[in-house]
Amino acid sequence: MAIKDTPEEWTVTATTTPFTGNKTSVRTDTVVMPDGSTVTRDYQVHPGSVAVLALDDEGRVLVLRQYRHPVRQKLWEIPAGLLDIPGENPLHAAQRELYEEAHVKAADWRVLTDVYTTPGGCDEAVRIFLARGLSEAEGERFEVSEEEADMELARVPQDELVRLVLAGDLHNNCLVVGVLALTAARGGEGLDALRPAGAPWPARPFEA
Repeated sequence: MAIKDTPEEWTVTATTTPFTGNKTSVRTDTVVMPDGSTVTRDYQVHPGSVAVLALDDEGRVLVLRQYRHPVRQKLWEIPAGLLDIPGENPLHAAQRELYEEAHVKAADWRVLTDVYTTPGGCDEAVRIFLARGLSEAEGERFEVSEEEADMELARVPQDELVRLVLAGDLHNNCLVVGVLALTAARGGEGLDALRPAGAPWPARPFEA
């Protein structure tokens, strides 16, 4: 048996959208189970996201501290953002987020990993990029607002982030997955063996 996630879609006999928000919505599907019975499943419909693990020449990861209201905490995270435009190239979105949140650009981009954040209750798919060859972006800094106006930036050694993740001090999904995937990649075939930045992403198809 191959250990690989595969597409599958069970029959849906009815769908409603009881809530529609600014960026996401909630959908209720009536789904036919393998034994022929039906159940309802509520889940958040999400446009998808990108995140950037930006690694500098000293082995430090660029992280941001931002308030997240649903969990009532300020979390250390890596730059990330929504795929606001349907079909948007995720690399272009990631480059935009790195510029807007950190005023940084990168010369080398790879796909670090792809994840579903909470597949039991949300269809959000995230592509986490590895960005290397960092330098300051040209021009004026992007003017941030709302939660981002209070952001703090830092560069933290990869090993220190791993220690903090395993100690239970860091909780952001993309940061945790990103730094552990980076550690695994370095201990395996190496960072240059990662998928190219334009690798297919069936969860959120895009044009090159």
